[in-house]
Amino acid sequence: MALIQSPALARDMVSIKGSIVNMRSGPSTRSDVMWELKRGYPLQVLKRKGSWLQVQDFENDKGWVAKSLTNRKPHYIVKASVANMRSGPGTGYRIVGKSERYDLLRTRGAKSDWVQVERSDGVKGWVAKRLLWGW
Repeated sequence: MALIQSPALARDMVSIKGSIVNMRSGPSTRSDVMWELKRGYPLQVLKRKGSWLQVQDFENDKGWVAKSLTNRKPHYIVKASVANMRSGPGTGYRIVGKSERYDLLRTRGAKSDWVQVERSDGVKGWVAKRLLWGW
């Protein structure tokens, strides 16, 4: 009997490795630039075409990026309006910082429904996974 994986578990994720990468309307450098993505921005891969990836972000916006400008370093985007960063993986731990919607967080670890993350300013803490999108 074959095991069926849920789509949430089977997500193919990448993040941006260039400092600024163009998200394009099609798989070509001649396609229109829709927006710019910064280093670490997480994306779900929907399709592959040659050296290009069709991707989707946490708001379900779709576009194309060059595969060579992505990597597998795990990052999250804050999808809640505010996310408390805590000293440990649970609401019983003290708050060490806050992150706001659209903040990009580097993944440092995970435990149950919590993710250990690091902000660009070096602040590290644990955030409830339900407040984040990404790896």
